[in-house]
Parts: sequence; C-alpha cells; structure tokens
Amino acid sequence: MDEHGVTRQVVIIGSGPAGWTAALYAARANLHPLVIAGYAPGGQLMLTSEVENFPGYPKGTMGPEMMEDLRAQAERFGTEVMEVDATAVDLMHRPFRIETDEGPVSAHSVIVATGASAKWLGVPGETSLRGRGVSACATCDGFFFRDKRLIVVGGGDTALEEALFLTRYASHVTIVHRRDSLRASKVMQQRAMTHSKISFIWDSVVSEIVGPDKVTAVRLHNVVTDEDSTVETDGVFMAIGHQPNTAIFKGQLDLDETGYVLMPDPATTYTNIEGVFAAGDIRDRRYRQAITAAGEGCKAAIDAERWLEEQGISALEEVEFASA
Repeated sequence: MDEHGVTRQVVIIGSGPAGWTAALYAARANLHPLVIAGYAPGGQLMLTSEVENFPGYPKGTMGPEMMEDLRAQAERFGTEVMEVDATAVDLMHRPFRIETDEGPVSAHSVIVATGASAKWLGVPGETSLRGRGVSACATCDGFFFRDKRLIVVGGGDTALEEALFLTRYASHVTIVHRRDSLRASKVMQQRAMTHSKISFIWDSVVSEIVGPDKVTAVRLHNVVTDEDSTVETDGVFMAIGHQPNTAIFKGQLDLDETGYVLMPDPATTYTNIEGVFAAGDIRDRRYRQAITAAGEGCKAAIDAERWLEEQGISALEEVEFASA
C-alpha cells in the first residue's frame, strides 16, 4: 500500500501517447488510474516541433501541446498524476510495488508505457537544433523537407529505411556511415545503392551540426584519413537506433537482447507477469508512431480492466480514497 494505505487498481508508468491513452480509458472504466509521469512528462513528442499526422488535428499541432491535450483529457475523467520518476519496481509479488522519490505506490495492476528514446550522437549543435533541422523520425518530420538536401546518419536497416522514405520529399539524401560497409540487409542495401537520390559518405562521423537557428551544414571527420570536411545540408536525421526505457524492469519483465519487452501474445498487451501490461514504444520496434502507441494504450487499459474483473478486484477502496 502507498502512504495513504491504498492499493491502486491500476498504475501507469509513463506519460507519452500510450500512457495518457491508457489513463483515459482506465479512468472512464472507473479504475481511478494513477500516472507516474516522470520529472519530464510527455515522452518523445515533447522534442517534436509540429505534428501533422495525428488524427483530429487537421491544421497540425505542436508536440508539447498535443501532450497537454492528452493529459487534460485523461485528467478530466479523474486520472491522478505524479510528476516523479519510478525508480524501482517489484513485480514479483502482488500487489505490485513501485518506488518513487515521493514514496512507494502499491498497485493491483500495472501498465508499463515508458517508451523508447532515440539514440543521439552527443555532438555540438545537435540539441540546440533539434526540431530545427535535426530529427530522429523521418515519418514524423520528412514532410517538412520537401526539395531539401538531407543527411541520414547510420548504416543499418533503420538508416536505409529512413533514407528511402525521405527521398519522397528531399531533393537528395546522403547517408553518412562510420564504416566502409553497411550493416543493413542485402535487400535494403540494394534499394538504397541503386536509388538515384541517395549517395554515401563512408568511414565518417558527424563531429558538429552547424547553424545559428536552423541546420545549414555538418562537419564530418574521416576516421581512416583523419581529415575533416564540411557538407552543406538542410537537415540531419539520426538513425542509429532507439533504446527502450526498460532499465528498472530488467530481471522481472522478459526483454529481448536490445531491451524491448517481449510479449507472450503480441496481439494483446499481456507481459510474462500476470497483471502487468506493456504498451507503446517500449514493445514496438517497428512503427514507433504516436498513433500506434495511443492504440496500444487503449488495448492495455482494456486488458487491465478485464483482468481485474477476472480477479474479482473491486474498485471500492480506490473510490473511497479518491473522494476523501
């Protein structure tokens, strides 16, 4: 139980599209959800400038504004929010226990929606120009670079997929890779190498992203010749992978070799631990879109509601606490 002596019906860890959608559905099911949102709530969309591909926003919206809308809608139906990080979990015993800086939280069910974070280079200009020509999502931002010159950093399937997608908009795409050969599948390599809009710069790393208020160039360092060069560009897309935010769940939830949550039945949101559900980018290495994450948040809340009903767990104590 938490400091109030209450075991929550459902606790949602994470506050991106999956977390807020799960909260909305759980709240409307009278489960009085608690969202542990983190000190920096909102997920990856807080780093996105304009969102034009989420249904319901015909004129587009800013990523942070959309997150505020999702939060407000969830709170309208009674969702409670703690803006602290979950620092540890005990999912091996029921009720489950989530540790936070404001004390422990006890839960009959848990929805894990902590998402995944794009890997960044950590070079000068990368952070200050994020959303101003620097991106980690071609599907999200490619439209804004019509007839522009772009650089994609990486050498795996993700990098080539991003580059091929960007050719729909860009005048030219240059792939920068630190080695002299690609890690991507042969099929993807063939598609990229034969595309008229794609070229490659080998054995090179980005050492700086240049631009006062938007990207104008990148500085490259050749790891073989030790030479430096500058390449003009209008945008830089990082495609060096994503890291699922699953550190606190290791040893409890089943994870694959890269840290994504493994689902016994991918058609549902059930994890290997009964009563624990996973939604969004924490389990999705393929799509990684706000709309797909929101859909999984909906599924997780419905799965949790049905599981609680099967356990015969009443919402009574939570109702009494919420009205106290």
